Amino acid sequence: MIDLKDNIARVQERIAEACRRVGRRPEDVKLVAVSKTVPPDRIRAAYDAGLRDFGENRVQEANAKRAALSDLTVTWHLVGHLQSNKAKLARELFHWAHSLDSLRLAQKLDQAAVSSGDRLPVLIEVNLGEEQTKSGVREQDVLPLAEQVSRLPTLELRGLMVLPPFFEDPEQARPFFGRLRDLAKTIEAANSPGVSMRELSMGMSHDFEVAIEEGATTVRIGTAIFGERK
Repeated sequence: MIDLKDNIARVQERIAEACRRVGRRPEDVKLVAVSKTVPPDRIRAAYDAGLRDFGENRVQEANAKRAALSDLTVTWHLVGHLQSNKAKLARELFHWAHSLDSLRLAQKLDQAAVSSGDRLPVLIEVNLGEEQTKSGVREQDVLPLAEQVSRLPTLELRGLMVLPPFFEDPEQARPFFGRLRDLAKTIEAANSPGVSMRELSMGMSHDFEVAIEEGATTVRIGTAIFGERK
């Protein structure tokens, strides 16, 4: 049995050490435990070990888990690609959406709001590697989309997300994290009303320390907490 408490403590210490290397505060980096394929009892154990933010890739899977864990005060993050026809259910299930990749999806999420006062924090996913197998917006299309999303009354644009190409050596991912940080700064400099770029969701189990050194405010960690998925 994987010792969740030990795994979580090790991840938190690695986050703190990465922050120390670049003069950042560990409390400024949010740890989202990616719990896709992880059964509810394991999520509950991670909650008991102190975690409060969990990330899911699929709406149906998240729906079942939320029902099983309804007694817990959890912040649920959508970290996988979302089809627009599932926007209504996603809006009901998640407190954050990290993977916004089109105006159509943004409009569907906006229309699915229960009330005008119900605002959903969203991040635009950027496909910096321009990989055919991954979703996300091209770098040159981010600013126009950000400006359009900022006009939707029930969405709150908070920043950007990236899933760079996989490299065995995490140092090879560093340029992608740096580009996302610089892109966020460029968009901020445009001073578009309602556009905020203060959140950068980047870094997973194999490269999150490099991402933190490059400015990540949220890291999405699955394997390093829950172990290898079957």
